[in-house]
Amino acid sequence: MRIIWKPVIFALMVSLFITNIPQQVDASVSISARGAVLMEQESGRILFEKDAHTKRRIASITKIMTAILAIESGKMNELVKVSEQATRAEGSSVYLKPGEKIQLEHLVYGLMLRSGNDTAVAIAEHVGGGLDGFVYMMNQKAKEIGMLNTHFSNPHGLDDHEDHYSTAYDMALLTRYAMNNKTYKKIAGTKQYKAPNPTENWDREWKNKNRLLTKYKYTTGGKTGYTKRAKRTLVTTAANGDMKLIAVTLNAPDDWNDHIAMYENAFKTYDMAEVLSKGKLDIKTNKLYQKHLYLKNSVVYPATDEEMDLFSIKYKLNKPDEDWNESNHNGEAVGKAQVFLDGKVVRETPIYYQGSPEKKKGLLDSLKDIFLSLIGVKLNG
Repeated sequence: MRIIWKPVIFALMVSLFITNIPQQVDASVSISARGAVLMEQESGRILFEKDAHTKRRIASITKIMTAILAIESGKMNELVKVSEQATRAEGSSVYLKPGEKIQLEHLVYGLMLRSGNDTAVAIAEHVGGGLDGFVYMMNQKAKEIGMLNTHFSNPHGLDDHEDHYSTAYDMALLTRYAMNNKTYKKIAGTKQYKAPNPTENWDREWKNKNRLLTKYKYTTGGKTGYTKRAKRTLVTTAANGDMKLIAVTLNAPDDWNDHIAMYENAFKTYDMAEVLSKGKLDIKTNKLYQKHLYLKNSVVYPATDEEMDLFSIKYKLNKPDEDWNESNHNGEAVGKAQVFLDGKVVRETPIYYQGSPEKKKGLLDSLKDIFLSLIGVKLNG
């Protein structure tokens, strides 16, 4: 990681808006996919794209949404009674049996590692109260995340609905959201998992279908997909040093090598620049704010060698009230820092106010308090 320092531009403002506007840059990578995107996870910057906003069938990478909804439901320790409908799901399966009871957590592992369509239906019925209810939850979550060109019609991705689709970019947004969840991150990166099998004297043992977990050393997780109409779809994540990446390919005959090619090019071309460091913010401003401003988090952003000198920062602060009282604003966001790359806003982060610490009492003050306390006890006695 490189630490960047640039002269700053300063301004006052009355209102505060927090946004994140990723800047798009294409790199020269040749891939087989019809649609693809490579996103840096921390910043959301697009490092490579190919027809990334075209709506396409997505097959079993749908299950990323199914998994994160199951995890967020708070029901991972609950037992799920498997229905007849779940066991009749077509395609890939972990061979659940009607009436068996299995922990939701185990179902999510079966969903992500073996792409079980039976697990997807069982999860949907338990978490959503039925397929329709769960599909509604999927589309609500998609809206919250900002997946503007996505519509889900089932929890598994089978080609049984015409209005089940997404884009490479939207699936990267979903994965970026999911990777912030520790449980999801752990499951998606698990190479092998054992689950109890209550009707047999042996455990179920599942190996992850994501071959990049063993083929490419930087891989941290992902989800595979395939149907006859969607063709091969793949989402993977990778990390090298401070850089964390998300790769998505749709309809990609050579998807494993597509992902490796995108990753290798990005790791070679980009470095993570620390544009702002967390902690005290030493900038010239009015007396009320002076020496009281700080950032809770550092701002890092992927950049090429040529871009390292193109960063600049602009600070915008709310105008203090006439009756400003620091105790009423302690820990409050009072503005924002904008990071520019080549004149375009690429990141924004809140600026917080920290009031003066209470002065520690000296020895004489402490002795005075003790003396007054003793007098008070004597008088009251």
